[in-house]
Amino acid sequence: MRMTAIQPISADDSQAAGLGARVRSALAWRWGTQVLAQIMTWASTIAVVRLLSPSDYGLYAMTQAVVTALAFLNGQSFATSLIQTDRIDERRIGQVFGLLLLLNGGLALAQFLLAPLAASYYGEPLVEPMLRIQALIFLTIPFAALPQELLARRIEFRSQGLVNLASAVIGAGTALALAWSGFGVWALVYAPIAMFATRAIGLTLAARVLVKPVFDLRGAGDLVTFGGALTICQFLWIIQSQSDIVIAGRTFAPHELGLYSEALFLTLIITGRFLPPINEVCFPTYAELYKAGRPLGPFFLRVQRMVALVVLPAYVGLSLVAEPAVETLFGPKWSAMAPIAAGLALAMPAFALQIVCSPATNGMGKPRTYLMTNGAGALIFPLLFLAGIRFGPQGLVTAWWIGAPALLAFTYALTLPKIAVRWGALAGALAPAVIATAAMAAVVLCLRAILPPLPAAAELALLASTGAAAYLAALLLVAREAVGEIVGFILRREIAPA
Repeated sequence: MRMTAIQPISADDSQAAGLGARVRSALAWRWGTQVLAQIMTWASTIAVVRLLSPSDYGLYAMTQAVVTALAFLNGQSFATSLIQTDRIDERRIGQVFGLLLLLNGGLALAQFLLAPLAASYYGEPLVEPMLRIQALIFLTIPFAALPQELLARRIEFRSQGLVNLASAVIGAGTALALAWSGFGVWALVYAPIAMFATRAIGLTLAARVLVKPVFDLRGAGDLVTFGGALTICQFLWIIQSQSDIVIAGRTFAPHELGLYSEALFLTLIITGRFLPPINEVCFPTYAELYKAGRPLGPFFLRVQRMVALVVLPAYVGLSLVAEPAVETLFGPKWSAMAPIAAGLALAMPAFALQIVCSPATNGMGKPRTYLMTNGAGALIFPLLFLAGIRFGPQGLVTAWWIGAPALLAFTYALTLPKIAVRWGALAGALAPAVIATAAMAAVVLCLRAILPPLPAAAELALLASTGAAAYLAALLLVAREAVGEIVGFILRREIAPA
């Protein structure tokens, strides 16, 4: 198999029309296929949730905390450095591949050996064999991470999207088949392995990359430096994102932990599933804008505006309909999850807006800002979770209410000056979403107060449809042009550089 040459970015490509068209196409394929993949995954997840118990998800959350804690060393950041660098050839690609093989082989072995210690920490013997099987995931990563970043460098996301869609179908089908067959928690263990393996094979074929690993890193200092900085950022991010499960896993029973972890899963659907594809496209876009000497601020404001227009009504709406939504989707045995999900949803808009900030400064080749914001998150969230754990799941929800807005404010304070964006301009970009969402919330609250008792599904349908209509009506009154932007964002994934 021949490797497709990676050419330097030409001056012509950086022109507004050409770059804008490539970004629109990239978002259309990457995010569009992500939507389809998530629809299939959600359908499978809802079915699996009804077949399994909260305790199964509690055990799985314990193992995921360990897998994620080790994953910061999987070398993805070194592969990402291929996007930002100006110089790339077959040797440098081979050096990154060699590094990926070494790191992930070591991680698979480390997880296999650490599994008994994790089981002892949580007091759950089943955690040990689960972790040892899940170690296989690390062996697939080198064959997915390298082609993924090479495709991203070219802002080519069509084949990536199709592969991700296929792997999601395989993973969802595996989970459902095993859960239906009575495998219990093992359905959650084997499904990701099937998905990761499919993705590794598919991306390798899509990128047409088959290079020999190079273990001599001489001449790759810039890749190691940039990738190393991102790796540290990833480590700090993992501390922030997994500290609640690590802390709660030792305190909560599996049932209680399962309720919290699934409520978190439900509320992280947008931030965890839809925003990463946007960041994947925005990072090389910012990099090209910066190399071409064009301002990054206008594109940053467009991204913030689009994300706010989607996440604010989605999360506030979820908080308002959490009870009928949980009963309809998950079933009565998950009813105690509703207040947890409602509370977490209110913190997620700030969390989502913070997530889409980092590609701007990373695209400038300045990961120090990302490092500082992740460092702040790694400090703020664990301290808040430790303080809130005594109050059970609601204590963790309160920690999110404080931590997410605080981290967003800190991130803005560091990012805006570097990309020449004023606070007033940012406020203007976010204002339509804030005003329309407030109007939507007022309408839904009034309707909820006068509704007679209804079946959960009927109540959910009525409140959700009324809220959506109220939001669009408010936008037409305060920012008519924003409606067109939402349509472009959702249907065409259009956030073109200015």
